[in-house]
Amino acid sequence: MKFRSVFDIIGPVMIGPSSSHTAGAARIGRVARHLFGREPKSITISLYGSFARTYKGHGTDVALVGGVLDYDTFDERIVNALSIAKEKKIKVRFIEEDAITDHPNTARVSLKDDHGEIELVGISIGGGKIEVIELNGFALGLSGNSPAILVVHNDRFGAIAGVSNTLAKHEINIGHMNVSRKEKGKEALMTIEVDQNIPQVVLDEVELLPNIIQVAKISD
Repeated sequence: MKFRSVFDIIGPVMIGPSSSHTAGAARIGRVARHLFGREPKSITISLYGSFARTYKGHGTDVALVGGVLDYDTFDERIVNALSIAKEKKIKVRFIEEDAITDHPNTARVSLKDDHGEIELVGISIGGGKIEVIELNGFALGLSGNSPAILVVHNDRFGAIAGVSNTLAKHEINIGHMNVSRKEKGKEALMTIEVDQNIPQVVLDEVELLPNIIQVAKISD
């Protein structure tokens, strides 16, 4: 494995004890919260591999819930996240799964309220870094380390060009783009990581484009 800086080795500023089991878990939960866009009424988290075996001892449970409550990795409220969620009347459920996954630190996070739900699968790859590999059944590769825009759209000619041209018009540089679809001609998902936070006016403009169904963003 290659490291770009010393911070890739020692990990981020965080509430301990483990960068992969705590900081990474918090970031997975926080990405789920940002994509959901609001505080959920229920949180269901399925844990796999090492996460399932050690999540209580390593603080993975409080970190994931803390992330969903929108706490950053260094926020001291993370240690009390389960109690805070209970005070807010948020239902929290953990499921220890036996299934074998490609990565040992894997969590499936489902957030729900009266207006909708999302489900994502994230992995903690070490040093506090994460990757979101699935969202509502769509395969993707989202690091969570950069601002991003996620666009659900009809799989039609010109949809991708419309979004990329809108970002270019507002001088927003694309660092990475991935497109996933479940079936040709049906719904697809654009995942676009960019170099700066995206203003709401740009999101509103993207939503008005032809064949766009839903737009969400992850802030830096």
